[in-house]
Amino acid sequence: MPDTAPTELAKAILAHHAATFAGFSAEPVPAPTSSEPAYLAALQAASALGFIAHDAECIARAWQARTVRTGAVSPETWPDAPEDFGLQALPRAHAFTACPKDLGLYAVLPDAAWVGRMARAGVPTVQLRFKSDDPAAIDREVNAAVQAVQDTGALLFINDHWRAAINAGAYGIHLGQEDLDALSAGDLQTLRNSGLRLGVSTHGYAEMVRADAVGPSYIAMGAVFPTTLKKMATAPQGVGRLQGYARLLRSYPQVAIGGIGAEQFPEVLATGVGSIAVVRALVNAPDPEAAAAALMQAMQGS
Repeated sequence: MPDTAPTELAKAILAHHAATFAGFSAEPVPAPTSSEPAYLAALQAASALGFIAHDAECIARAWQARTVRTGAVSPETWPDAPEDFGLQALPRAHAFTACPKDLGLYAVLPDAAWVGRMARAGVPTVQLRFKSDDPAAIDREVNAAVQAVQDTGALLFINDHWRAAINAGAYGIHLGQEDLDALSAGDLQTLRNSGLRLGVSTHGYAEMVRADAVGPSYIAMGAVFPTTLKKMATAPQGVGRLQGYARLLRSYPQVAIGGIGAEQFPEVLATGVGSIAVVRALVNAPDPEAAAAALMQAMQGS
């Protein structure tokens, strides 16, 4: 890497943004794919701020694209223009059926009985995250969940089991990055043609760009805080990063997820996200209905 200009620019970027993205250990600087000073500086700075290689590359490319577009490096301003990250222009050429901009409290639940219970408690968005390798059991549970939300007004997303979700007439499905990558072009078209809404999990800039390519109905961002529910391949993202993600994805409905308790609702909502997903805050609560009511109040800022 040429030493002087990029290094000085990197220092300027760090001076402006280190406080926002505090709490992460520096990552190794990945091999550069461009020799442009703005790109090199941003790659160096993003790595120093703890962004992993493919996210640092994504940030650096966006910084370079903005520099070309505006004629200024602007180290004081973090990139957040969708066009600089290569996101689809509006209206999107590839897009799933839309869902509400604000999905509100979003309960992620282990079975159909829990889905029905929280839907009847007034939770506006529910997800069935049913873990099984038995196709018959999956079909039964998905169908039961669809029945359980009838006449409640709750929007039901099914985690992973998209064929069963189509057959049962669910409102939507939710896929992780690996599940999304596993879909063939034909599967993706089948899913799009079904009219189901699609939510996609993301854990950083590169995965957001990947998700945007299919035009999902909403994008989930996390884990915001540490969570014991599943082993995460990426570190908790924190509120500073979440705020940057929310600005970039401002044209999408957004769901914040991962280790979020009632006490963290105000700072998470202040980033601009329109939905917070919870698991333990409901299923581990002594009185889940009372917990749901309190969290829905917290979503309103009261």
